[in-house]
Amino acid sequence: MSATDLLHKSAAELGEAVRSGATTAVEAATAYLDRIADVEGDVHAYLHLDREAALDRARDVDERIAAGEDPGPLAGVPVAHKDVFTTVDMPTTAASRILEDWHPPYDATVTARLREAGMVILGKTNMDEFAMGSSTENSAFGATRNPWDLDRIPGGSSGGSSAAVAAYEAPFATGTDTGGSIRQPAAVCGLVGAKPTYGGSSRHGLIAFASSLDTPGPIARTVLDAALLHEAFSGHDPHDSTSVDAPVPPVVEAARRADVDGLRVGVVRELGGEGYQAGVRQRFQESVELLESLGAKVVDVSCPSFDAALSAYYLIAPSECSSNLARFDAMRYGLRVGDDGNRSAEEVMSLTRAEGFGPEVKRRIMLGTYALSSGYYDAYYGSAQQVRTLIKRDFDAAFDNVDVLVSPTAPTTAFPIGERADDPMAMYLADLCTIPTNLAGNAALSVPCGLAPEDGLPVGLQIMAPALADDRTYRVGAAVEAALGERRGGPLLSQDALAV
Repeated sequence: MSATDLLHKSAAELGEAVRSGATTAVEAATAYLDRIADVEGDVHAYLHLDREAALDRARDVDERIAAGEDPGPLAGVPVAHKDVFTTVDMPTTAASRILEDWHPPYDATVTARLREAGMVILGKTNMDEFAMGSSTENSAFGATRNPWDLDRIPGGSSGGSSAAVAAYEAPFATGTDTGGSIRQPAAVCGLVGAKPTYGGSSRHGLIAFASSLDTPGPIARTVLDAALLHEAFSGHDPHDSTSVDAPVPPVVEAARRADVDGLRVGVVRELGGEGYQAGVRQRFQESVELLESLGAKVVDVSCPSFDAALSAYYLIAPSECSSNLARFDAMRYGLRVGDDGNRSAEEVMSLTRAEGFGPEVKRRIMLGTYALSSGYYDAYYGSAQQVRTLIKRDFDAAFDNVDVLVSPTAPTTAFPIGERADDPMAMYLADLCTIPTNLAGNAALSVPCGLAPEDGLPVGLQIMAPALADDRTYRVGAAVEAALGERRGGPLLSQDALAV
């Protein structure tokens, strides 16, 4: 099997080929590592690679198969891993100078489950520093570029993961979604990205940004691949106090079902219209019409509190971040600046945080500290939590009448690198459609729904479902994927369409 054949197989197909002996895990890993060597200089999707360690893991899978073991459907499949999950054998930096070259003493639960499934971790992917951003321009180690157009952003904060998958540098990848950081990068790179129900995937070993929002999830080229990865690393974890003690929803079964006949689909009135790119609106409307043609019953739904979601999020998330990032104090681990024996601990801490944190992280720490300060807590953080409750109630009321909700994933396609770097409010608007789901803790998935006519760049359709009904998002996403693929005569993403 040629390297090109291996790169163009889905993760599901690649896993089957490894198990059947049609190829080996070493051949699969080599094909991807060689592809990384060819294009990584242009894309900059990875922060850390270890070719020999990856090949060693692949050899171990091949030896187990040769010994007669069945190591599972994803054994031997390469995977890119976001650099926010701890890994004992690789540095974990969260793309921040303050953790540069930090080697954790333990694996995150998601990392451990990837290893248990026999997947071959190729390396750690770039991201916005501490997952704060929508473009991966906030990485302390340089921006990642969108493989569709190297002058544009790959989304964020999981932009390294989305770029790696889109550039055929990995068949799928892990990400985290705090306000849309899986779904928005997936949308602008023409991929599938899922935010599981909050608590459905473990946060143990995930470097925290906003603890009540952070959710690990998959990024992949197909809905089935996303479902397989989702199932592999999800489930109850006693190490995470917010982990849901419930079975993983049947996402793989739903992805294979790919049927929406009789399903009630709600179009969210507040997530569309003015301010949305014309091509995004066009492809979204076509997707709604497609769902109707496949047998879904489509209705208009109003969720009035969604208009306040962005404001509430940018009080809640910075508040939690200001608390979580207090641990980076130069005393216990990570960077230490100015410790010459003449300065106090407070001075060393101040110098270290000034040098170690980037501008966006500092901005959010200051916002959060102010919102939590005495005299302002009720006016800001307390009010934002009340809005969060209203958003949850709007979702609950909507799901009394429909099975899923749909909207565009992002208001625009990928914007040029640097265009919004000096305009935080414009950058924050990239997550306008995705934030409500994070605040409510529900499940959501983005699936490609075409290219915007004006720039030829990917557009994403967002599908939202109640908590622990993740399978509904995969069922609808797979149906859209199959129907659009049949119309196009193939997948949206192909190597010929890329700039690399």
